[in-house]
This record gives sequence, C-alpha cells and structure tokens, in this order.
Amino acid sequence: MFNATDPLDLFNRWFADAQASEILLPNAMCLATADGNGAPSVRMVLLKGADKRGMVFYTNMESRKSAHLEANARAALCFYWGALNRQIRVEGSTEIVPDEEADSYFATRPRDSQIAAWASAQSRPLASRAELERQFADCSEKFAGGPVPRAPFWSGYRLIPDWYEFWRQGSSRLHDRLAFTRQADGWSAQRLYP
Repeated sequence: MFNATDPLDLFNRWFADAQASEILLPNAMCLATADGNGAPSVRMVLLKGADKRGMVFYTNMESRKSAHLEANARAALCFYWGALNRQIRVEGSTEIVPDEEADSYFATRPRDSQIAAWASAQSRPLASRAELERQFADCSEKFAGGPVPRAPFWSGYRLIPDWYEFWRQGSSRLHDRLAFTRQADGWSAQRLYP
C-alpha cells in the first residue's frame, strides 16, 4: 500500500501531494526537543529543505530550541496533513548547517524577514510590542540602501533521520503505519499495528 523502500522517496511523494493540495503551509512541522535534563518542548517550524542529508529548518541560534539542541542533539519532527489523512514522524540527530548554506538560504528570504532576524532576540523576554517594532525600525535604518547580511546568531539545523514513520488514516481506526529504521546498509521497513 505504501509502495516504497526508501523513506525519503516516500516523504517526497507525500510532501508533493501536500504541496499540490489546498493545505496552508504544507512545510509546517512540529519540532520536539529536550533540554539537558530531558524536559521536552515542542513548537512549529518550517521545513526549508529535505534531501539525503536530512531535513533543514532555520532559527535564531540563541533561541530556546537552539539551547535544547546544544544540550541534546536528538530531535523529532511531525508533519500532519489532516486534509490528506496523513502524518509523517521523523527522529534523528541534528547538526548546524554550514555557513555557506545558511548564507545562501538567508539571501532568498524577503527583506523584511531578513531584518526581522536581526531585530528579534528570539525566546527572550520582551517588554512590549513597541520595543520589537522599534528594534525592527532601527535595523531597517541600519541596512537601508544595501543588502541585509545574515546575522551571526542566525543559522539552520539539519535533522539527520534514523527513523521515519508514515501513517495513513484507515476506516474503523485500522490505520496504516510503516516505520523505516536506518541500518548500516540502508533502511529496513516494518509495518506497525495502528
């Protein structure tokens, strides 16, 4: 029913289906991390790349999620496309993307998003919305008339999968589940009870 031996191939097919549908932000994924004591935290982020090397998202490197990933490089992702009755879970270790890759992606962001990366002290206390808007205006003025360079505290993470699970809703709660586990010589697939 899933007709796949490589989880990335199946991910790419399902992701293309989500992109072709009416789903708002098909690249939205739930990112779960844990701090050094194992306390979990979860939030939505956007997938910005997926290939044989892994799945990439970008963030302020001084954020709470970055502090968690520095303390514990293991993380999990979950894509849920309710309109398609599908979910994909991915687990693995993370690494920071090379500067050249972060620079290249940052250059594709809308200018206001580039400026916002400079203006936001992500995850830290904020006295008021006016303070954030003032920071944004200051950064806009600082970079007026020229390109906005990538902030040194802004980069990306790549989650390197070692486990995938593909879930498709079935009638009478008889869902289809297929898990892939990384082995030394490739991937092994195993169906799971719903």
